[in-house]
Amino acid sequence: MGKKSTPRLERVVARCGELAGAELTYPFGDEVAVFKVGGKMFALASLDDEPARLTLKCDPDYASYLTQHFDDVAPGYHMNKRHWITVTLSMALSWDLVDELIADSYQLVVSALPASLRRELSSGT
Repeated sequence: MGKKSTPRLERVVARCGELAGAELTYPFGDEVAVFKVGGKMFALASLDDEPARLTLKCDPDYASYLTQHFDDVAPGYHMNKRHWITVTLSMALSWDLVDELIADSYQLVVSALPASLRRELSSGT
């Protein structure tokens, strides 16, 4: 965990890590946690930013809505701005919304995986 770890960031990292088949990697160094499922990224957490930021895959229509209605949601930083969002983990966003966005990102990635891998993930093996 980054040197500026906060309870909110720790909760996000824990939530991402508990999803079936989630793998935590650090391909960009210790300050960026990248969560993958089936070898595909579904979340990227900037551990040293204050407040911390979380980049997630998102349905393009929903992403547009979120970026228009929430100051702490922006098009994905260094990502395809249509399919990714970056969430600033301030106290302005409810935990329920952040949790929903993590789950949605994970499901979007899982839904694009091969059927055999999706079955494996759903069976917990």
